[in-house]
Amino acid sequence: MTSNPDELDTTLTLRGAVARYDELRTRDSFAEGDPETTALTRAEALELLALGEVIARKARYGRQLGVRSARKAGASWSQIGLALGTSKQTAWETHNRWIDEQARQDLGDGHLGLDAGQAAAERSLAGRLDDA
Repeated sequence: MTSNPDELDTTLTLRGAVARYDELRTRDSFAEGDPETTALTRAEALELLALGEVIARKARYGRQLGVRSARKAGASWSQIGLALGTSKQTAWETHNRWIDEQARQDLGDGHLGLDAGQAAAERSLAGRLDDA
């Protein structure tokens, strides 16, 4: 398997990346104390690193989708901040930076990023920091 997180990100779901990461990480953990467990090869160790990056990327993206769902359900930024273990301002700023990044990534193919209309709708849903 490749050790390039950009390639893995497009070929693996979060569940698939976690399963493979868990498989490699478990084997790596047991390899030192169990002579019957084969240590990771260099390629597998690099794959483990890349999978960790893929999981982190997908988790960050999923977090912002969760924030969007919470806003659609009527949650305030204070409530969202509390759920994320941060301040309402940090939650709001992080989400708005995510919207900006998604808008910059739009390729016009409907598969990556947000087009101008989608970005505007996301900003409207996010509202202002002092909104409910």
